[in-house]
This record gives sequence, C-alpha cells and structure tokens, in this order.
Amino acid sequence: MRLIPQAIPDVLLVEGEPAGDARGWFARLWCAETFAAAGVDFRPSQISQSMNAEAGTLRGLHFQHAPHAEAKLVRCLRGRAWDVAVDLREDSPTRHRWVGVELSPGGRRAVLIPRGFAHGFITLEPGTELLYITDHPWTPGAEGGLRWDDPALAIDWPAEPRVLSDRDRGHPLIGAGDAK
Repeated sequence: MRLIPQAIPDVLLVEGEPAGDARGWFARLWCAETFAAAGVDFRPSQISQSMNAEAGTLRGLHFQHAPHAEAKLVRCLRGRAWDVAVDLREDSPTRHRWVGVELSPGGRRAVLIPRGFAHGFITLEPGTELLYITDHPWTPGAEGGLRWDDPALAIDWPAEPRVLSDRDRGHPLIGAGDAK
C-alpha cells in the first residue's frame, strides 16, 4: 500500500496495491507497520458504515471536540463520493484549508483524515456506501459541525446537495467559533 500526502500533507490518500491473478485481486487496506513506518499513529478503534440512497446526499462537516477527536480512514464500498477534510487545528499553517478527493470502490483508495479536522462528503451516485475506520469511538455530546457551504471555507463541491439533514443545514459558520 502507498500513503500519498495531499495538499495538506497530514491528509493522506491511502492506495491499495493489489496483487492479481485469475481469481481477481487482493490488497491490504490498512497495515500497522506501513502506517508506523510513515510516522502515522493510527490505531483503529471503531468501524462504521453509511448508506446513502440518493446521489447528492451531503453529510458534514462533522468533527469531535478534544479530548474525543478522532482520525478517520474513509473508504467507498459502493457508488462514488467526493470526500472533504477541513483543517481545524489552531496551530496549523493550513488552518481552515480543505482537501477533497473522489472515492470509489474501483479506485482501491481511501483517505486518512487526521484528528483536528472536520469531515464531510457528497455522494455522486445513488446507493453510495462509505466505510469509516476511526481511532476513537464516537462520543455523544462531543460532536461538532460546520456549514458545508461556509463562504470562509469556499469548498468546491462538485454538485449541489439534494439531501441534507436539518442538523447539517443548521451547523454554524466557521466565524461562529464552534471550530475550536
């Protein structure tokens, strides 16, 4: 597997390097040794999955407040999604910048979103399913969110959302201070 830094270097594209034969292919999706050799401290704690019935479903931008912050390894199992990570780390030179990647099962890739980032995605096909592997369990009451359409972030979403929860619609703008 390869770990490829993105425009914000702490966000990594994780590409499987499949070995194939007449049966199909086999690829590692996560390897403690590979991550440790790259200096990435990511130890899975919880695995979750989302199914999104319609194209244009937007979830996010979500994060958990410290000390419950979580890193996420996000992989697409079915369909296609545009996945976004927003840097919320106070001491970061890339604070409030974002990185987006398209995920699909055929791409055999995932994105590692470090602690201190907000995460969101929009589905590009109906029936899109995403797998989340996190290094900290979800903690009720520790969640936070930002508006997907915050002009201060200027995220270049590839489509307008058609399905959006009331909760996600009501998240504050970055200037409202909830990103601390």
